[in-house]
Amino acid sequence: MKILGIETSCDETSVAIVEDGTKIISHVLATSLEIQQQYGGIVPEVASRKQAEYMIPVLHEAIKKRGLTIDEIDAIGVTVGPGLMGSLMVGLETAKTLSYIWQKPLIPVNHLIGHIYSGWLDSNATIPPQFPLMAVVASGGHTDVVLMHDHGQIELLGATRDDAIGEAFDKVARLLDLPYPGGPQIEKLAQQGDPRAFDFPRPLLHSQDIEFSYSGLKTAVLYETKKIDTLTDQIRADLAASFQQAAFETLVIKTMQAAKRFDITSLLLTGGVAANQYLKSMFISYAQKEIPHVQLYTPPLSLATDNATYIAAAAYFTQKASLDPKINEQQLAELEPNPSLLVTDQL
Repeated sequence: MKILGIETSCDETSVAIVEDGTKIISHVLATSLEIQQQYGGIVPEVASRKQAEYMIPVLHEAIKKRGLTIDEIDAIGVTVGPGLMGSLMVGLETAKTLSYIWQKPLIPVNHLIGHIYSGWLDSNATIPPQFPLMAVVASGGHTDVVLMHDHGQIELLGATRDDAIGEAFDKVARLLDLPYPGGPQIEKLAQQGDPRAFDFPRPLLHSQDIEFSYSGLKTAVLYETKKIDTLTDQIRADLAASFQQAAFETLVIKTMQAAKRFDITSLLLTGGVAANQYLKSMFISYAQKEIPHVQLYTPPLSLATDNATYIAAAAYFTQKASLDPKINEQQLAELEPNPSLLVTDQL
């Protein structure tokens, strides 16, 4: 089964075709990142306008680049949330139109659940993730730890109480006068710094729950910068390294504690923050010591950041048994984007 996936939840415009939820046949992505960098962050209206411009060319290239025909596509998967309303509308309205014209089933996908299915697309994995599976979704908008008992059976174990970890990285990057996006900039700068130079707090590290808090850590960095008369390159590098260490230690240690608490077979790290190589190395190191019996999955950069490959994969695994070949025009008309979906919301 070949599913065409469409992802437009933020500033990317991505279309992919995935076979049987595991094999990437085609993938094309366009981004307005260079434009957004001028503003120091995502401007929703700019993002959606560029996506409306990119959508058809990206779609056309994704289908034609592998010599595919429309007849070879069995269904369409599309992100309906969470995300920016205008951006979600571009992808969803495109998918609804194609579903009606092509007479192909349309499968709505929760973007956060989509991230988890990056694990099934990782060509470096010797075997696909096995259930029960614990997944850490770490991104600019979310820091969620979930337990998957099976496809479509997801339980939220914990989340951030305030800022998401990726959001904290972006805000600290601004404090250090680093360009957007902040995550990769802090990772790069931290390589030149001492992660123990500043003793930043590890909020909720010793709490018995599986929750996180990054607002206080971000504020601690702010107060530290105000004490320093001149932010030299080395001081900025030390601040970046110390902040990154504090943020990641909390995430990794609490995840390991949760993994021990539940009888899991697989642990998956995903989301935009999972692109950070230092975080990956920490997860691998801790997992080998703390949970050697658990298979760890850390998908590559190409699968960690927003793209349509895992949207297509999620569509396959979560809805393959209920595909209706008949196109219900009323259901298509009623399907709307939902910017505030939670990871446990089933569609």
